[in-house]
Amino acid sequence: MTTVMMQGLEQSSAELVNPQGKSNVLLVCEHASHYIPDNFANLGLSEAERLSHIGWDIGAAGMARLLSNTLDASLVLQRYSRLLYDCNRPPCEASAIPPLSEVIEIPGNKDLTKEQRNYRIQHIYETFHQEIAAQVATRKAAGRETILVTIHSFTPVFMGKNRAVQLGVISHESNTFARDFYLSASKRSGFDIRMNEPYGPTDPVLHMVTRHGDEQHIRNIMLEVRNDLIVDEAGQQEWAKLVADTLNSLA
Repeated sequence: MTTVMMQGLEQSSAELVNPQGKSNVLLVCEHASHYIPDNFANLGLSEAERLSHIGWDIGAAGMARLLSNTLDASLVLQRYSRLLYDCNRPPCEASAIPPLSEVIEIPGNKDLTKEQRNYRIQHIYETFHQEIAAQVATRKAAGRETILVTIHSFTPVFMGKNRAVQLGVISHESNTFARDFYLSASKRSGFDIRMNEPYGPTDPVLHMVTRHGDEQHIRNIMLEVRNDLIVDEAGQQEWAKLVADTLNSLA
C-alpha cells in the first residue's frame, strides 16, 4: 500500500486487517475514523464536531473488527475522517468533500483549489479503492468467492427527526442477497430491521457496493446500524453476532 508523505496524509488511507482471513466475506468500513491530521487544522471544526457523527460512523469500526474476528474475514478500514474525503462517494459528487454536513459548515472544505481537491481524491479515495479492488482481484484469481459487506452507522436524530429503525439493509432493488439477509436477520431477532432505511438507492450511498460488488458481479450488502446501539463493545458484540450468524446462514 502507498505511503503518503505530503500535506499531512502520512499513512495510506487503507488499513488491512486479517489479510489471511479464510471467510468469503470481505468487510469494508469506509467511515471508520475521525482522524484529521494536524496540517488540516480540524478543517476549522471544534473537537466536539470532529468527534460527532458528521466526522465518522460511530461504533462501526469496532463492530467491523469484531466481525472480522468472528468470521475470520479480511477487513479494509479507512484511516481518515469522512470530512476529508467520503470514500463512499465518487469524485463527481459534491458531498465527497462536503462543505456542509447536516447543519454544520466545514470551513476547511470550502473554496478548495483543483490541486487540493485532486490531492484528496488521489491519496484518500483512490488509494482506498485500489486496496479493495486488489483484494477482490486476488480472490478472483485464486478462484475464490467474495461477498462484499460494508459496515456503517447512522445517527438516531437527523435534521431534527427521530429514526426508529435499528438496522438498515441498503441495496439496489434487484439485490436478492440483500433481501435474503433482511429476511433471515428479521427472523432471528426482535430488532427493527428495514430494507433501504434510513437511506436507499435514491441517496448517493451505494457507490462502494456498486463499484466493487455489482460491477464485479459479486454478492454485496451495505449495513447501517443506529449508532446509539454500538457506542460500546457490548453493543458492538451483540450486533456483530447477529450479522455474523445471518451471513453464515446464507453462505
